[in-house]
Amino acid sequence: MTETKEKILDTAQRLIGEQGYGATSVRHITAEAGVNLAAIHYHFGTKEDLLGSIIQRKVVPVNEERLARLARVEAEASPGAPSVKQILDAWLLPMAEAADRDPGFVRLMGRLMAEGMLQAIVEKHFGKIAERITGALRSALPHLTDEEFLWRIHFMFGAMAHTMCGKNEVTGLGGDTRDFGGRIERLVTFLTAGFQAPATHAGRSGANQ
Repeated sequence: MTETKEKILDTAQRLIGEQGYGATSVRHITAEAGVNLAAIHYHFGTKEDLLGSIIQRKVVPVNEERLARLARVEAEASPGAPSVKQILDAWLLPMAEAADRDPGFVRLMGRLMAEGMLQAIVEKHFGKIAERITGALRSALPHLTDEEFLWRIHFMFGAMAHTMCGKNEVTGLGGDTRDFGGRIERLVTFLTAGFQAPATHAGRSGANQ
């Protein structure tokens, strides 16, 4: 990657993290990065494409590490399935380690979540890895009905987003807290218990229909 391209990505990540995607103009990015407008069009195209490149730069190595860890625990557990905790560790620990290395990226993702952009980004950049992890969890939890399992996956994604990026005015925890590894250790404990809990009354009723 060229020095100019790296400078644009670093600057755009910082500015969007500080003031939001909507409030950050391409001209502001070029001025802060000390490059001309043509450089952004040449390297990235549109502002949306620039945001995609910022995310891809961080997400690709994290997802590769997730897949490597999942493959390792699956091989060790074969012919059975890994435990729920092993799968969640493979899914969440690489994210925490990357966040501890670059808290600015977490700040950017928090801004995007606040602007209602997170769902589209997750679908575009995390869809395949999410399917892979979901499939592994399904194999480890055969006793749950499909509906019950999908509800728990739904809760997992919500808890992930707010643990990493959200601010919680009720508890005072959230966006400004550091130590992402500590956050994720707590989240893995919480989610492991949640996934392994007995089916809810609604889940049991659905299974009997």
